[in-house]
Amino acid sequence: MIYTAITTKHIEIVKDELESKAKEVGFGLLNTYEFKQILESKGFPIEKDITVFEFCNPPGAQQALNYSSEISVYLPCRISVYEENGITTLSTIELEEIVSKFNKDAKFTAFMNLLFINLKKVMHSWSN
Repeated sequence: MIYTAITTKHIEIVKDELESKAKEVGFGLLNTYEFKQILESKGFPIEKDITVFEFCNPPGAQQALNYSSEISVYLPCRISVYEENGITTLSTIELEEIVSKFNKDAKFTAFMNLLFINLKKVMHSWSN
């Protein structure tokens, strides 16, 4: 249920470029969550640099929310970026699997799958 892409590009490069790569395929950045900083400020430090980026594709969000209010729990689209053993990983929810649970309308399914294809393109922007 999690989709991942990996790269040897330094995490800071990926984090710095992620917003512009997403914008190229119609996603705008809504917010970021720097978990290392957030948890440390609450007295619960972690070692890993984990950042979650929230993205929105307004036409996709409109279609999804008009189709089903329940799908709102999966919005906005999130990409988590973290580094382990010199490898930068980008992870997101497997949107195709989620959409298949709502598989009642072929046009809706095709549109949502196209959005996920574009999100995967973004995630693979740094593939070696």
